[in-house]
Amino acid sequence: MSMVRRAREEDIPAISRLLVQVDMVHHEGRPDIFKGPAVKYTPEQLEKIIADDASPVFVSIGDNGEVEAHAFCIFRQFMDDNVMTDIKTLYIDDICVFEHLRGKGVGRGLYEHVLSFARAQGCYNVTLNVWECNPGAKSFYEKCGMVPQKTGMEVIL
Repeated sequence: MSMVRRAREEDIPAISRLLVQVDMVHHEGRPDIFKGPAVKYTPEQLEKIIADDASPVFVSIGDNGEVEAHAFCIFRQFMDDNVMTDIKTLYIDDICVFEHLRGKGVGRGLYEHVLSFARAQGCYNVTLNVWECNPGAKSFYEKCGMVPQKTGMEVIL
């Protein structure tokens, strides 16, 4: 059974491999926007992100002690905004399970951990964005009970 914990520096190589998998899903769906293969963060950037409590990163660790998945999160809060209420949100910036482990409950366990963490931190909600070119992720989030909050639209010129 997997265990979820905050990411550590020694997890960076596995997290980087997961980031390539995320990029390739997006690159295959939208090569006009996403380079491939690429990583979103350098190892130095990952060190800073992992150390920052405002952007917690979680990893799922398998029975063999290896990283199976990651979830990058960011706290967001509007305070004294003219139109937005003062709710605290945990935004999932990125979530990925190694391809060979998808469909085995690893992602669900990681997602549930993120929800529990957000509740414990006094968050009102958990949000994320999902690209339309990633129907597998969209289906996963819907199965987890997420519903659309807003829709981003584009016109390519």
